[in-house]
Amino acid sequence: MHKAGFVNIVGNPNVGKSTLMNALVGERISIITSKAQTTRHRIMGIVNGDDFQIVYSDTPGVLKPHYKLQQSMLEFSRSALSDADIILYVTDVIDSSDKNSDFIELVKKESDHYKILLVINKIDLIDEEKLILLVERWHQIIPQAEIIPLSALNRFNLEPLLKRIKELLPESPPFFEKDSLTDKPERFFVTEIIREKILLHYEKEIPYSVEVVVEKFKEEASIIRVNAVIYVERESQKGIIIGHQGKALKKVGVESRIEMEAFFGKKVYLELFVKVEKDWRNKLQSLRSFGYTTPTE
Repeated sequence: MHKAGFVNIVGNPNVGKSTLMNALVGERISIITSKAQTTRHRIMGIVNGDDFQIVYSDTPGVLKPHYKLQQSMLEFSRSALSDADIILYVTDVIDSSDKNSDFIELVKKESDHYKILLVINKIDLIDEEKLILLVERWHQIIPQAEIIPLSALNRFNLEPLLKRIKELLPESPPFFEKDSLTDKPERFFVTEIIREKILLHYEKEIPYSVEVVVEKFKEEASIIRVNAVIYVERESQKGIIIGHQGKALKKVGVESRIEMEAFFGKKVYLELFVKVEKDWRNKLQSLRSFGYTTPTE
């Protein structure tokens, strides 16, 4: 008997969804930073065993959209409810259910189609008494859910979660080749690595105004050659990204290259360029060209 299924991870921004995904998959698939709205796409991570295949899907944090990019991100999260066998609804010890009550109602409404495991993350930050109260509160909010408290960062209580996921998987042949790690191409991870460094090193609106596009990815015997373009919305942002005498962009490039070499296990030659695509987050044509599902689709 072989079991396989889709385990889709949803929840508010910055509750540790990507950290949990990476802990479960065992590879660094999703960007992890302390900033909210880090994940913009649905990113699959695939775990294979002799008699099972778990297809995890990390999604953008649920939020009320203020521009078309955020509308697209919300659609990725909603779509995760349509093809799931198991929903991992991730919250943490300081999260509020009031932030996305509409989405929670949607999760509950569709619960005939999947099992709900509610993960309370970051439990290392509170004592047992507060945790008991938190579990009781979430039982009232989503009565259909099984609740599993854990700390993804410290890998505490991950085994009970993984065991329960395996128990709930339906009987099925694998959906992907058994040596697959993700559904995303190598170019995608190049863009994610670069975007993470921008999130880490720039402040205010800059990281959220950036999109990264790989224009060249050429793998040779001993080296990978990459040309990537960092798109911003305004000329002033271009200057900030480049920095005085190009130092800021060079720092992003060096750190990105080092991480790419660790990720691919091979030398990387990376060239970065910066271009302006005015107001791209609110332009449907720009969003489509960057690979986002637009509200009209």
